[in-house]
Amino acid sequence: MKRIMFAIIPLLMLLAAAAPSGTSAQDASSLAVKTTPSLGAILTDSKGMTVYLFTPDTTAGQSACYDKCATNWPPVPAGTSMALPEGVPGTLTAIDRTDGTKQLAYNDIPLYYFVKDTAAGDTNGQNIGGVWFVVAPGSKLGTYAAPPGDGTPVPSANLLVGFTEALGPYLTDAKGMTVYLFTKDTTAGQSACYDKCATNWPPVPAAAQNLLPVGVQGQLGSITRTDGTSQLTYNDIPLYYFAGDKAAGDTNGQEVGDVWYIVPVDAKLGDPPHETAKAGASPEAGS
Repeated sequence: MKRIMFAIIPLLMLLAAAAPSGTSAQDASSLAVKTTPSLGAILTDSKGMTVYLFTPDTTAGQSACYDKCATNWPPVPAGTSMALPEGVPGTLTAIDRTDGTKQLAYNDIPLYYFVKDTAAGDTNGQNIGGVWFVVAPGSKLGTYAAPPGDGTPVPSANLLVGFTEALGPYLTDAKGMTVYLFTKDTTAGQSACYDKCATNWPPVPAAAQNLLPVGVQGQLGSITRTDGTSQLTYNDIPLYYFAGDKAAGDTNGQEVGDVWYIVPVDAKLGDPPHETAKAGASPEAGS
């Protein structure tokens, strides 16, 4: 018997060391970031399962999803330990549901799963009913546009959110190409980048309908350039590409000449430049 016990004890110690710590609720409360080609950077739980927002949730601390809704869209449980990934701004909190459970919220946005997402990385809940959407890093609770009529899809956003731990969440176009701001643009409605500057830093063209991802606060607009073309703006900031970026996710224009920067989510015209480590900027590119 003693020999059996001596053999079992090391085995139990080994299993205990290998077992994951904490409860499933605690695990779910640690979020992660996944980048997708079509949706940009989105939040998931620690196991990679996509989390969603519900546009009728507009009051901090309250969920509007119960009964059959909560069966199809299970609330993400809040544990005793809640953690955001490195570089993701904002806060995680727990809201009280009417059944006594606690639901995880990001920047006051209640978070949900979708019952038809069965594997990590699934985003089958995106745009369901025009009221369910993935959550980009930097999103905030606010008022949302009313859903379109039955059978009418929500138009795609012109801009998406990119993400790195060093830069945090920043804006890209719908194909994932990084957009930039020029610190010499200080007057709303005007661009200071023309001629050779505009060759190196092509203005982002404005579309007939300019839309941000649901949950990303701010306003898209346009300015008319001296050549008659329209340039896209975010919170009055004229937006540009960098000729040195060749692929989605490139941020080679960051801090070039100390006047070109990525555009953080929620940036305003005249804000101090985004203070981050250099991201491979090429000094000779200049402005």
